[in-house]
Amino acid sequence: MGRMGEMHELLDAPLSSEELGMRYRAICDDPSYANVPGKIELDVWGRMVMSPASSYHTALQADLATKLKTLGGRTFVDVSMLTPTGVLVADVAWASAAFMRAHGFETPYTRAPQICVEVVSPSNSRKQMREKIEAYLGAGAEEVWLVYPSSKRCEFYANQGPLPRSAYSLDLCDLFD
Repeated sequence: MGRMGEMHELLDAPLSSEELGMRYRAICDDPSYANVPGKIELDVWGRMVMSPASSYHTALQADLATKLKTLGGRTFVDVSMLTPTGVLVADVAWASAAFMRAHGFETPYTRAPQICVEVVSPSNSRKQMREKIEAYLGAGAEEVWLVYPSSKRCEFYANQGPLPRSAYSLDLCDLFD
């Protein structure tokens, strides 16, 4: 019996960045996923992780994207990127003009934009958020922001660890109004 390409019955190892990228692009192009509520991520084994979002969550995403836009460059909501832990989708991200010249609109991005933001949901765990911080920073993000809607606060992280505030001058005082 003929086989297509290098198709295997079982995965022997995590997928490569190229394989994850191809798999993610195929999901993006597949009309059967067009109306899936929430974002789809892939772990290193190619398994889907799906996260539905509340209306407040998506409103915060839009407000953050608007605030980040004042930095210039490009802002994103639900942008995919290859990370050491798979294809993750940041709730919000900001990329400089230089990043955009280098990467355009890759799907998924092969490097993380400078700022990756996660709006924390009740279903998230501390472990999951630590892993996402490490993954985004490992993929090249300069900062990772965690936004906590319930306690109305933000945390900022860089490769050296937690930051008292973002290095980017952005007023987030009225974010939770």
